[in-house]
Amino acid sequence: MTPRITRGGLQVAKVLDDLVKDHLTPDSGIASETFWTALEKLAAEFRPKICALLHKRDELQAKIDAWHQANQDFDATAYRRFLTEIGYLVPEGGDFQITTDAVCAEIAEVAGPQLVVPVMNARYALNAANARWGSLYDALYGTDVISEADGCERAGAFNTRRGAKVVTFAGEFLDQAVPLAQGRHAEATGYAVREGKLSVLLANAGETGLAAPSQFAGYAGEAAAPTAVLLKNHGLHIEIQLDRNHPIGKTDPAGRKDILLESALTTIQDFEDSVAAVDAVDKAVVYANWLGLMKGDLTETFQKNGRALTRALNPDRTYTTPEGGVLTLPGRSLMLARNVGHHMFTDAVLDSEGREIPEGLLDALVTCLAALHDLKGNSPVRNARPAGIYIVKPKMHGPDEVALTCAVFTCIEDALGLERNTVKIGIMDEERRTTVNLKECIRAASARVIFIN
Repeated sequence: MTPRITRGGLQVAKVLDDLVKDHLTPDSGIASETFWTALEKLAAEFRPKICALLHKRDELQAKIDAWHQANQDFDATAYRRFLTEIGYLVPEGGDFQITTDAVCAEIAEVAGPQLVVPVMNARYALNAANARWGSLYDALYGTDVISEADGCERAGAFNTRRGAKVVTFAGEFLDQAVPLAQGRHAEATGYAVREGKLSVLLANAGETGLAAPSQFAGYAGEAAAPTAVLLKNHGLHIEIQLDRNHPIGKTDPAGRKDILLESALTTIQDFEDSVAAVDAVDKAVVYANWLGLMKGDLTETFQKNGRALTRALNPDRTYTTPEGGVLTLPGRSLMLARNVGHHMFTDAVLDSEGREIPEGLLDALVTCLAALHDLKGNSPVRNARPAGIYIVKPKMHGPDEVALTCAVFTCIEDALGLERNTVKIGIMDEERRTTVNLKECIRAASARVIFIN
């Protein structure tokens, strides 16, 4: 039996109580007693409402089943009328404006890949967060983007023939994304910065620059001999790494050792589908890893090829701007937390009547408390800029369930002393009743919604 601690009217698994007392609340500005009082209030207010919404799901499904059994000859018009009568389809209101503000650029302005990773596995969680930047050379060499025909196999030691194909492909990519005013990147013999502009020395055509000079975003090292050149295309950054002493760089006329691409802009750290957190011990692992990501101190040591390797969150990346200023770019993807749906309950916490509480309430409160460390600047590396907490909510059925989620967020903001709408919501459009009522679902979260997924 799980050891339990009494906190107010709640019976709390000791492993969870220890996590809150010893790790979540210190330096957060929130006392552990405040946390448990807030959770007890959430459970008392929202458990009955969640149960009522779940009962409504069952009622609607029973009516739909009965209708199909009684109407073997399907009539779309009659079916739509029936769905409207039982409240499955809700009236659609007029157009409206989404008012969500202070949303990070990774979501509001730039289109890029998003990863989903089980936060229960620290190594995977760290790898995904660090996938903000990735080696184009490694990606090309290790995948079937480059054919293995003509002696270009991946197996065994480094294949120079395959490596040459990688470099050729990467040069063609640069020509498409950040073309030169004259010539091709493959013809470059050097890169330099002169009077705030990128200068590229070509083997047979003197010097040239970028076809679009505004794509030059910065550099690292000395202007006359940079160690990195930062370019930008459609809001995503490309870093040409230069080192003539590197095993790859010394074979390249321009000294290019690699090309880094800004890749996974956002990562959903998943508490839900990709994890199997079935009890309080499991939930404590999930929450501790999320806390480590928000505090910036999560690490994982593992063995690979007989060596011990340690993963940690990557630092930010710093460059000199063309004007001579400083540009700092995030070294990690923007992290969101996917909590469980309304239908999940957990015995990690029992209410005053000994009943399991809705697991999503516990997820949301812990997610936000952990994120306070990021918002307060307790982490050496920031997640959300501007400050915010991003929660992805799955498996909601219709606008009433979206509205309840937003009401939960409002109560949590009040309990933790957060400004209204600090907690943003990503709505998972994965249930039919949400899909067919999507406009009204968005309306219910119009001050918080950041995406429909």
